[in-house]
Amino acid sequence: MRVTLSTLQKMRAEQQPIVALTAYDYTFAQAVDNAGVDVVLVGDSLGNVIQGHGSTVPVTVEDIVYHCQCVARGLDRALLMADLPFLSYADEATAIDSAGALMKHGGAQMVKLEGTQDQAAIVEALTIAGVPVCAHIGLQPQLVDKLGGFKVQGKDEQSANRIVEDACALEAAGADLLLVECVSAPVAERIRAAVNLPLIGIGAGVNCDGQVLVLQDVLGITQGRVPRFSRNFMPQGQSIPGALSAYAEAVRARTFPDATECFE
Repeated sequence: MRVTLSTLQKMRAEQQPIVALTAYDYTFAQAVDNAGVDVVLVGDSLGNVIQGHGSTVPVTVEDIVYHCQCVARGLDRALLMADLPFLSYADEATAIDSAGALMKHGGAQMVKLEGTQDQAAIVEALTIAGVPVCAHIGLQPQLVDKLGGFKVQGKDEQSANRIVEDACALEAAGADLLLVECVSAPVAERIRAAVNLPLIGIGAGVNCDGQVLVLQDVLGITQGRVPRFSRNFMPQGQSIPGALSAYAEAVRARTFPDATECFE
């Protein structure tokens, strides 16, 4: 059966880990779907791993729509989520237009935006318009130039409190799912305790409701510096299908991430 928001909510309630992974084309979408991944993300990370940019900033709505179309054709089970790229949700009207393109033309079933409680009005507008929303909190890659690089978030009590407040405000605004990036495991656990939404982690410890990684990291083909919180599953899996299945199994068994893949 197709994974829906209700499926994810039930998985959280039953403490069944949610497996999420990026994909950007038809062939890999099929492979990821066959491995039992629950949520497939067409991320603006395609700017880095597909287009060769140094950041996600150059990615356009049209880019995401195209890759969503490719991925949607390869999925039979997984829920398809798509990123709203940089400046495609700067105001409510623009956000609705961008989300409409991803869903109507790209086939996405949910959109993801990076934000804090300052984006609550955007989330509310999308929710009223009938758009399922995943709110991405913690480290926000689209703001890496403003942040001065990829840095762990919530490292002191004040900033940790602010991230928890962001999560609560975005839930109240109507978000259906939360994704938290690059925070310590204790901060992620505080977020999970404060909300009733499924919480997907990336570099946020093992006790989130699920995990997400970039496909190229899982397959060990990322060039240059690899994020500390990722893992190459190819040695274990011995093949692309094997690596994808190994990732899914490790998330479900809560053996990924381990202590070396988390932040203090």
